[in-house]
Amino acid sequence: MNRFALLLFAFLPVFAAAQVTLTHVHGLAYSADGTRIMIPSHHGLAIYEAGKWSKAPGPEHDYMGFSATAQHIYSSGHPAPGSGLVNPFGLLRSRDGGKTWDKLALEGESDFHVMAAGWNTNAVYVWNPAPNSRMRAAGLHYTRNDGFSWARAAAAGLAGEPRAISVHPADAANLAIATSDGLFLSRDAGERFTNIASGEAFGSFFDLESRDLWYSIYDGQARLRRLPLGGAEAVTVSFPPLKDDVVAFIAQNPARRTQYAVATFQRDVYLSDDAGKSWKQIAQRGVAK
Repeated sequence: MNRFALLLFAFLPVFAAAQVTLTHVHGLAYSADGTRIMIPSHHGLAIYEAGKWSKAPGPEHDYMGFSATAQHIYSSGHPAPGSGLVNPFGLLRSRDGGKTWDKLALEGESDFHVMAAGWNTNAVYVWNPAPNSRMRAAGLHYTRNDGFSWARAAAAGLAGEPRAISVHPADAANLAIATSDGLFLSRDAGERFTNIASGEAFGSFFDLESRDLWYSIYDGQARLRRLPLGGAEAVTVSFPPLKDDVVAFIAQNPARRTQYAVATFQRDVYLSDDAGKSWKQIAQRGVAK
C-alpha cells in the first residue's frame, strides 16, 4: 500500500485555543453561509470561524463521508461512546449545521467512508463496502430522495481503489471518483467512467459555479490541479511544496466563491482568498496557526 494511502483515515489532529484535539479527520466543508469551516473526525467536529479553531458542541460522534450541501449536511459513521445510538449510523442528515441529525437509512448496517452529495441537488453517492438490506452488492450506489431508495451504478471503466467521490453541484448525473489508478469522470450517474488524469488521485471537488473540477494527484510529485469542464486542458494550481504529503480534501466557500480551503494527509490546512493563486496556512502538522 502506498505511504499516502496508509494515512488515509488517520490524520489531522487540530489544536484550538482550548487545546481541543481531533484525530482521524474524514472531510472538509464550509457551512452554507460560508462563515465556518467544518472538519469532521473520530471525536466530533472541529470548527474554524473568524480566524479561530474551536470544537463544535454536542456528542463526539465519529463522522465519516461528511458532505455539505446548500440545504443539508450528510454523513455516516459511528456514534460517540455512551450516546446510546445504534452503530453504525448508515446515512444521516442534518438540517441545522450539524447540531442535530435525522436518521435516513441503513442504521446499524452500513458505514460509508467514501461518500459525497451534490450542492444543489442533494443527490448522495456512496461506495458501499458490503451488501446490506437496500444494496445487494458492494460498489457504487446513489440516492436522490434522502435514502428512501437506492440505485446501483455499473461503474464500467472505473479502476483502482476508490478514495473520494465528488458530485457536480447542479447535475446529479455528473460525478468524479479519485482512485489509486487516477481520476475518473462519469456523466451518466456512474454507469460509465472515463479516466481523465493518471497517477494516484486522492481528492476531487466540483466548484460551485460548475466551471472546474479540482483534484489532487501524485504522479511522482504531489500536485493540485484544476480541470475546466468546458474541455480545456487541466492546469496546475500554485501550491506550497509538499514533502511526503498530498492534498486530501478541497472545499469552496459558498458565500465568497474565491475562497478555498484544503487539508493534507500530514495535517496541514490552507486557505486561499484568490481561487488558489496564494495560500495562507492555518494549521501545520495539526497545530493551529
